[in-house]
Amino acid sequence: MKDDREPFLTPELLLSAYASGVFPMSEGRDDPEIFWVDPRLRGIFPLDRFHISRSLAKRMRRGGFGVSVNADFEGVLRGCADRDETWISGVIHDLYVQLHDLGHAHSLEVWMEGELVGGVYGVTLGRAFFGESMFSRRTDASKIALAYLVDRLNLAGFTLFDTQFITSHLASLGAIEIPRAEYHRLLHEALQGHADFTAPELPHSPSEVIQRSTQTS
Repeated sequence: MKDDREPFLTPELLLSAYASGVFPMSEGRDDPEIFWVDPRLRGIFPLDRFHISRSLAKRMRRGGFGVSVNADFEGVLRGCADRDETWISGVIHDLYVQLHDLGHAHSLEVWMEGELVGGVYGVTLGRAFFGESMFSRRTDASKIALAYLVDRLNLAGFTLFDTQFITSHLASLGAIEIPRAEYHRLLHEALQGHADFTAPELPHSPSEVIQRSTQTS
């Protein structure tokens, strides 16, 4: 008897999709189906244009938070999915955990008083970072996560930070939209090299991140 079910979606297939310029989404938390997206206009963060505002710099210098990398990947996934409507279904959750185990998905966490209060996660291929989602449970926690993320991507030699779509919040921090053809050109270039997300050491202080951002922006 012929099996009409869709082929099982594997981490390898997911990586191949990213390399082709498409990414997966689901209609909702409980939807087992996945569809592929290739936007006509693509959101990216030019890595030399991330803007740390005066208020964010002041908040970062005040301290009272800690930052880690890959310390609680599933915690970040759950934080990103913890909203009324989410595209992170159970199927997508499991796929990204598998990608994390393979070294192709990473998280950056923000902690306050021992609690995970913000974070961001994404997929890496070559010198491309595909930002998937972020969350915040305290004021500015996701902005702090982004500041540390961009700093890490620059230090590690990444050339493309794909945000997929763009929001007013991301635009205020320096994200822009580019046509699909331009995105595919940048993606092709990024896939020719290699960058290690885990290689850079964590900054000793927020001032390091702020100073490097000022030098590159």
